[in-house]
Amino acid sequence: MVGSEFYTDERCWITELWGNADDVSVSLARCRVEAGVTTQLHSLTVFERYLIEQGEGVMQVGAVTRRVKPGDSVTIPVGTAQRIANVGTGDLVFLVLCTPRFVPECYRNLEQDNLPPPLVES
Repeated sequence: MVGSEFYTDERCWITELWGNADDVSVSLARCRVEAGVTTQLHSLTVFERYLIEQGEGVMQVGAVTRRVKPGDSVTIPVGTAQRIANVGTGDLVFLVLCTPRFVPECYRNLEQDNLPPPLVES
Protein backbone atom coordinates (compact mmCIF):
# COMPACT_ATOMS: atom_id res chain seq x y z
CA MET A 1 0.00 0.00 0.00
CA VAL A 2 1.91 3.00 -1.28
CA GLY A 3 0.67 6.41 -0.17
CA SER A 4 1.11 9.85 -1.67
CA GLU A 5 4.17 11.91 -0.85
CA PHE A 6 3.50 14.60 1.78
CA TYR A 7 5.60 17.35 3.40
CA THR A 8 6.25 17.28 7.15
CA ASP A 9 7.19 19.82 9.84
CA GLU A 10 10.45 17.85 10.00
CA ARG A 11 11.40 19.62 6.72
CA CYS A 12 11.24 16.55 4.50
CA TRP A 13 8.89 14.70 2.17
CA ILE A 14 7.53 11.28 3.23
CA THR A 15 5.90 8.48 1.25
CA GLU A 16 4.48 5.71 3.41
CA LEU A 17 5.23 2.33 1.85
CA TRP A 18 4.07 0.07 4.69
CA GLY A 19 2.37 1.03 7.91
CA ASN A 20 -1.04 0.05 9.07
CA ALA A 21 -2.81 -0.59 12.35
CA ASP A 22 -3.11 -4.32 11.53
CA ASP A 23 0.70 -4.69 11.70
CA VAL A 24 2.02 -2.62 14.60
CA SER A 25 5.41 -4.36 14.48
CA VAL A 26 6.91 -2.39 11.56
CA SER A 27 6.57 0.54 9.19
CA LEU A 28 8.48 1.47 6.05
CA ALA A 29 8.66 4.87 4.35
CA ARG A 30 10.71 6.68 1.74
CA CYS A 31 12.07 10.05 2.85
CA ARG A 32 13.18 12.84 0.52
CA VAL A 33 15.20 15.84 1.73
CA GLU A 34 15.73 18.70 -0.70
CA ALA A 35 19.21 20.11 -1.41
CA GLY A 36 20.52 22.40 1.31
CA VAL A 37 17.95 21.29 3.88
CA THR A 38 18.64 19.81 7.34
CA THR A 39 15.81 17.92 8.99
CA GLN A 40 14.55 18.90 12.40
CA LEU A 41 16.57 17.65 15.38
CA HIS A 42 14.31 15.04 16.96
CA SER A 43 14.08 11.71 18.73
CA LEU A 44 11.64 8.81 18.43
CA THR A 45 10.26 6.17 20.76
CA VAL A 46 10.87 3.53 18.05
CA PHE A 47 14.06 1.98 16.63
CA GLU A 48 14.91 3.33 13.17
CA ARG A 49 17.10 2.18 10.29
CA TYR A 50 17.95 4.27 7.23
CA LEU A 51 19.11 2.94 3.87
CA ILE A 52 20.42 5.72 1.64
CA GLU A 53 19.21 5.39 -1.97
CA GLN A 54 20.43 8.60 -3.61
CA GLY A 55 22.22 11.83 -2.80
CA GLU A 56 24.80 12.89 -0.25
CA GLY A 57 24.20 13.71 3.39
CA VAL A 58 25.63 14.24 6.83
CA MET A 59 23.83 12.19 9.48
CA GLN A 60 23.87 13.01 13.19
CA VAL A 61 22.97 10.25 15.65
CA GLY A 62 23.58 11.41 19.21
CA ALA A 63 27.02 13.03 19.37
CA VAL A 64 28.29 11.26 16.23
CA THR A 65 28.10 12.74 12.72
CA ARG A 66 29.16 11.07 9.49
CA ARG A 67 28.78 11.41 5.75
CA VAL A 68 26.29 9.10 4.05
CA LYS A 69 25.89 8.13 0.39
CA PRO A 70 23.92 5.55 -1.62
CA GLY A 71 24.21 2.06 -0.14
CA ASP A 72 25.03 3.28 3.38
CA SER A 73 22.85 2.29 6.30
CA VAL A 74 22.32 4.01 9.64
CA THR A 75 20.82 2.62 12.82
CA ILE A 76 19.18 4.98 15.29
CA PRO A 77 18.48 3.68 18.80
CA VAL A 78 15.24 4.58 20.59
CA GLY A 79 15.32 8.03 22.18
CA THR A 80 18.51 9.21 20.41
CA ALA A 81 18.73 12.75 19.03
CA GLN A 82 19.04 12.68 15.25
CA ARG A 83 18.91 14.70 12.06
CA ILE A 84 20.23 14.53 8.52
CA ALA A 85 21.51 17.29 6.24
CA ASN A 86 21.43 17.12 2.46
CA VAL A 87 24.87 18.39 1.42
CA GLY A 88 24.50 17.46 -2.25
CA THR A 89 23.01 19.29 -5.21
CA GLY A 90 20.05 16.95 -5.76
CA ASP A 91 17.53 15.25 -3.51
CA LEU A 92 18.69 13.01 -0.66
CA VAL A 93 16.44 9.92 -0.68
CA PHE A 94 16.42 7.06 1.82
CA LEU A 95 14.24 4.27 3.14
CA VAL A 96 13.19 4.43 6.80
CA LEU A 97 12.31 1.21 8.62
CA CYS A 98 10.79 1.61 12.10
CA THR A 99 10.15 -1.04 14.74
CA PRO A 100 7.61 -0.97 16.14
CA ARG A 101 5.49 0.95 13.64
CA PHE A 102 5.93 4.73 13.49
CA VAL A 103 2.98 6.77 14.70
CA PRO A 104 3.04 10.57 15.08
CA GLU A 105 2.91 10.32 18.88
CA CYS A 106 6.38 8.73 18.95
CA TYR A 107 8.01 11.89 17.49
CA ARG A 108 9.67 14.43 19.79
CA ASN A 109 10.90 17.78 18.43
CA LEU A 110 14.22 18.62 20.13
CA GLU A 111 14.63 22.04 18.52
CA GLN A 112 11.84 23.71 20.46
CA ASP A 113 12.07 27.41 19.60
CA ASN A 114 15.86 27.43 19.15
CA LEU A 115 17.59 26.04 16.11
CA PRO A 116 20.62 23.88 16.93
CA PRO A 117 24.03 24.71 15.45
CA PRO A 118 24.70 23.47 11.89
CA LEU A 119 25.97 19.94 11.38
CA VAL A 120 29.75 19.52 11.40
CA GLU A 121 31.32 16.17 10.67
CA SER A 122 33.23 14.65 13.60
